[in-house]
Amino acid sequence: MPPPDACQHNPNEDDVNSPTSPLNFLDQNYQELHQNSLTENTLYNDELFPPDNSSIGLFDDEPVVDMSQVVWKRPSELVSDPNLIVDGVSRFDYAQGSVLGNCWFLASIGALTFEKDIMKQVMPAEQSFTKDYAGIFHFRFWRFGKWIDVVIDDQLPTIDDELLFVCSKTSNEFWPALLEKAYAKVCGSYADLNAGFISEALMDFTGGTHMYYQLNTAPADLWKIMECAFKSKTLIGCGSNTATTPEENEILCGIVELHAYTVTGVFEVTSDENTVNLVRLLNPWGEEEWRGDWSDGSPLWDTVCEEVRKICHEVLNNGEFWMSMEDFTTIFESIDICCSCPDFLDGSSECHWTSIRHFGRWNAGTTAGGDIIKTETFWTNPQFRVTIDELNEECASGQRPENTLVSLMQNHEKKNRNSQNNLDIGFYVFEMRSQSGRFSSEFFIEREPVAQTDGLVWLREVMKFFMLEPGEYLIVPCTENPGETASFVLSIFSKNETHFELIQETSE
Repeated sequence: MPPPDACQHNPNEDDVNSPTSPLNFLDQNYQELHQNSLTENTLYNDELFPPDNSSIGLFDDEPVVDMSQVVWKRPSELVSDPNLIVDGVSRFDYAQGSVLGNCWFLASIGALTFEKDIMKQVMPAEQSFTKDYAGIFHFRFWRFGKWIDVVIDDQLPTIDDELLFVCSKTSNEFWPALLEKAYAKVCGSYADLNAGFISEALMDFTGGTHMYYQLNTAPADLWKIMECAFKSKTLIGCGSNTATTPEENEILCGIVELHAYTVTGVFEVTSDENTVNLVRLLNPWGEEEWRGDWSDGSPLWDTVCEEVRKICHEVLNNGEFWMSMEDFTTIFESIDICCSCPDFLDGSSECHWTSIRHFGRWNAGTTAGGDIIKTETFWTNPQFRVTIDELNEECASGQRPENTLVSLMQNHEKKNRNSQNNLDIGFYVFEMRSQSGRFSSEFFIEREPVAQTDGLVWLREVMKFFMLEPGEYLIVPCTENPGETASFVLSIFSKNETHFELIQETSE
């Protein structure tokens, strides 16, 4: 069974798993380990992510805390009645720990709480501290093109009986701390969660499409895109701008610079007979809110009808607030929308996107040709032939012209997330003629790409959303410099029927 609202996926031989049939991370089988613990009447102890300093890790080669004070405890040693979930999951359940700068991860959790189906996908049901409890839990993430099932024990790092990292505002609720521990295990340690982009976790929760918009160049209908996204199964986050002058800092008006926020809603109101598009955001710290127009204390709420005030206006210091779309696009730098499939963009139940991906590699000396300006070697990069079929009438009349999204992701191979150095990556798309074999350097010298990423970027993943007419195309993913070795995942999401293959043969 596919994940909720998923694209129709065309798997290749390297790509056969799903959220319901994930790979066992580090070859740990949850069902077997759980049953063994029950049979032996023991609480599970995870030897691959042990309760010691190695799992906490180092930040800039220094301990994140005084390790001598850390005591690992199970929830039952902290409270008398531990629960995984108390009264459902909510974006207000948790608080960030004081040690790590992992607001990007916590902001993504806030988005996750809105989508119950995706939450169940990440945190499988039938886990508890009562029935069949054995000190073992598991979570599922999409990592570099593959779904994985991650097993953990429930021993958590504490100092003076207080959780060291994320904790629930309800003392006997532990889903946030256990989810964070599972993700820390995937990333190598808790310290490896320090600093990141919200898109990383949003993609790892959904395993689908990532749409990124730079807000100073965003399309005019971005608010409408966001409105449609909230009616679908999407997770949305954003990042704030930096302030380099006192004047810029004043404009921020309570917004934390270079900080990740969850986008939790959009709403259209009428204020003094004028239509205003509002955006609701959540600071994962649970405090420090926007103090400008449409904030909790703004007099502008007196200009809307009482019914709207009842729906939208709350004066609570909980980190959540409203602001106008104009202020949002000025003060925030970018927005990330992640979903299982971008069907919502077309407003049609008859038009379904498809997806396909390939796991590839740039190898120094053979298939690592560098950027397009390296004319003598660029052609040696992996080359992919893509055939775009004609759209049916229903899809062709969709709300947006874009019919293709291409994503290129670096496939990290090191155990620890923060020890992995990203390369500058990007891709180019060319119209092509039918021929057998690879295209030579002359082909690229003579032709301009019809689409490409906005430069080569030092990120885990880059993407581009564009319109391709029916026909044959060539996609060439690359790093900046020849000879840079790395693995990658190239994914294509298309509104058209799409045929995708790696060109194997050489022509020079």
